Parts: sequence; C-alpha cells; structure tokens
Amino acid sequence: MSETPASSSQSAAATAGASPAGVAETAGKSMEFHPQPPSGTPKPWAFPTPERGTMANGLTVLRCHRPGQKVVAVEVNLEAPLDAEPEGLDGVATIMARALSEGTDKHTAEEFAAELERCGATLDANADYPGVRVSLEVPASRLPKALGLLADALRAPAFPDSEIERLVANRLDEIPHELANPARRAAKELSRELFPAESRMSRPRQGTEETVRRIDAAAVRAFYEAHVRPATATVVVVGDLEGIEGGVEAALDESLGGWTGAAVASSPMSPITADDTGRVVIVDRPGAVQTQLLIGRVGPDRHDRVWPAQLLGVYCLGGTLTSRLDRVLREEKGYTYGVRAFGQVLRSTADGGGAALLAISGSVATDVTGPALDDLWQVLRKLAAEGLTDDERDVAVRNLVGVAPLRYETAAAVAGTLADQVEQYLPDDFQARLYAQLAETGTVEATAAAVSALPADRLVTVLVGDASQIADSVRELGIGDVKVVSGS
Repeated sequence: MSETPASSSQSAAATAGASPAGVAETAGKSMEFHPQPPSGTPKPWAFPTPERGTMANGLTVLRCHRPGQKVVAVEVNLEAPLDAEPEGLDGVATIMARALSEGTDKHTAEEFAAELERCGATLDANADYPGVRVSLEVPASRLPKALGLLADALRAPAFPDSEIERLVANRLDEIPHELANPARRAAKELSRELFPAESRMSRPRQGTEETVRRIDAAAVRAFYEAHVRPATATVVVVGDLEGIEGGVEAALDESLGGWTGAAVASSPMSPITADDTGRVVIVDRPGAVQTQLLIGRVGPDRHDRVWPAQLLGVYCLGGTLTSRLDRVLREEKGYTYGVRAFGQVLRSTADGGGAALLAISGSVATDVTGPALDDLWQVLRKLAAEGLTDDERDVAVRNLVGVAPLRYETAAAVAGTLADQVEQYLPDDFQARLYAQLAETGTVEATAAAVSALPADRLVTVLVGDASQIADSVRELGIGDVKVVSGS
C-alpha cells in the first residue's frame, strides 16, 4: 500500500525548517513570520493582603485593589450557622439564602432580577456549617448600583409567601436527585456515620424532605431577624477599585452603610466530635455497574500547625493525576478514571478550634471493588512503612505553590479565599504565609502528616453499589465491620 502524500502544511513546515529563522519558502516565494515575543522578567508573587476597616454600622470591610480586574467580586459572610437552625427546621438557612434575591422593599422578585441584569451582575447565596455566604460579581463601572441592590437584599428582603413556597417546592424536587447521585449519597452516609445523631453535621446541610416541608415564610423571616445583621457580618471587595465613581468607600457607605441592626452575641457553636472507628457501610444499589467510594475521618483544620504538612502530604497521596493513588489504581491497575485524596474544612471557631474532613473519593467497576480497596489499603500501609519520596514532595510543592498565581488570576478567586479566611477566623495574611510554609515543608514532615491524616486502621468507608456483588469481597479485606443499608 502506498504512503499517503504529505499535506501542503506539512510540506511548508518541512521547507520552513530548512530555511533561515523566521522565513519559510513555498512555491518559489518566501514569507516572513512575525518575530516571537520575548518572555518577560519573572516577578515575585504573593497572595494579596487586604485593607481592613469597620463601617459605622459595625460591618467589617476587607478591600483588595487588583489593578486590571474590571469585574469586581464581592463576598458577604453572614454569621448564620447551620447549628443555629431551629430544631426540626433543617434547611431554613438554605431557603433564606436563596430568598434574599427574591424581592425587597423596593423591587419585586422579577424587578430585582431585571435590575441585576441591567448591571451585568450575578448574585448567588448559599448556606453551610459556618454561615451564609452571599456572592456578587459585577463590572467595576456598575459596582455602586449593584452594591445598592445587594444592600437592599440584606437590609430588607421581602420573603413573600409565594416565593418561599416556590423555593421549598424546588428544594423538595432536588432531594430525590441528590439521593440518586452516588457521590452525594455517599457524602450523606459518611456524615451520618462520623458524627453523633444530635450533631447538626450528621444531617444534610440543606435539610431533609421531612424538615424542608415544615419551612414557611414565617420561619424564614424569624431566622433572618435572629441572625442577619451588619455587626456580625463581613464584606470582602476585590477588583480594580481605582476607577469606581465617587470611590469605593463612598459606594459602600451609600449602600451597605444604610443596613442597620442591633448587635447580638455570636451564635454558640457545639464542639465537633466524630467516631472514626474503622468500619464499612455499603449503601445498596442493586444492579449498579460501578461502586462509589468515600473513605474518611475528621482531623485538624487550618488553625493547626500541622496543616501545611498535611496539605502537602495528602496532595502527594491523591491530589492530582501524578499522585500515588492514581498511579497505582488508575495507571497500573486500570480500576478507575481517578481517585482523589483531600482535606475540606468543616467549621472553625474563634478560639482556634474546628475540624476538617480528610477523605479519599472515587469510583471503580463493580467487579473490581474488592481488589481496588485492597490495593488502596496497600498504598496507605506502604506510605506508613516507607514514606513519600523527595520527588513526590517536590512535584507537589511545584503544583501547589507554582500554579497559585494562575489560580488567583480572577477577583472572584481572591475574594472567595479571603471570605474563607474570615469564616474560619484566620488572619488576613494566612494564605500568603501558607505558600511560604509549603515551600519549607520537608518530605519527612509531609509523610508523617499524611499518615496521621489517613491512618489505614482508623477510616470509615462508605461504598455505594451493588451489595450482593461486593459485600463478600469487602469483608475478606478485614478493614472493619461491614454493614449494608438501603440505598433509598
């Protein structure tokens, strides 16, 4: 069979390769390429530290000027934690957060949405263990107008009965879909296993079908009035703030400065306790062709001095495609498309307490569930016996520290991290210091932290899959007592 003739572009490339730099000869003619621009001089980078202040109404303000960022990001932290939800009304914080943009004392829900569109702005809100977060993004030229809308939503939300009923109905529609999602179902079961039944953390963040059905407009208004006020809130503003008409300070004063509310004591936080006795829970999904894995326990949060080493060590274990778990389970064995290890802060307290979820997640084919878990535990035991290598540590540092400037190119990324620091009672320079600490952390420290974070004998394993196909092989592994629960 004859060879396929080279394409004209390939021929031109070959000709260009034999010609002087920057010149290509084709069909007797030459063409000059535009000279390649030289690379710039590398500049030192550090995560930005904001300017902090307090407004007359008690609202804390963090401002961070980022030249060239013409889309400004605003994050508002409201001290309305899930622990503060009334008994039997789990999910009321979520409904309240979603209802903040559903009309105010000045605009109906439709009018409010239209005003946001005129600004080119987006407004989102969600509730989590530490509190409610409201996020705004808007072109810098329209920031004053958008801040006025944000202030209206925080100052005087309407919470009309019809909108609350609609949001409750939407939430009830979401719950079956979440239960059908293997990853979400595994997360729900892990929380129920780790935390005592009386703990809010043992129950779904956004409530259950039973509790959400009880939520009405009166419950939402009561939760708002009890917890949403400027004295316990923080607003983070990040972007190019120099061109704001009248100045960003004036824009904040004219909008959020009109938000009032009596100061109250912070909501009490119950201590975080968890049971990480090694055991396995299989959520039965008959006929499932894959098994969803979620393996975890509770460990130190970002207040603990071990956090940088823990972050580095867990990243070496399963933070990326080149990490150890992926190398064994994906590349060598072909069990999975990917397995990840991670640490996620659950909640922190002002006195430096708190906890993080330390976990491994992924999915494997049903018929290799037992062998995949066996190999995963071998990776953990080998890590404890032999430790990480210097190469693994170096790659992790390059990935975590080296790509940080790209990760924080947008104002929204910077604002989100600053809001996280506020939510977790961390100093304003925490993230900047963290990168320096990561670069200084050695292989031995990272190994010790990873082994302590995910010890092979102190992990709760949740498997969402076909119990009839996987239960026997999992019991043979000896990684803990095995129980099967219904997947409904």
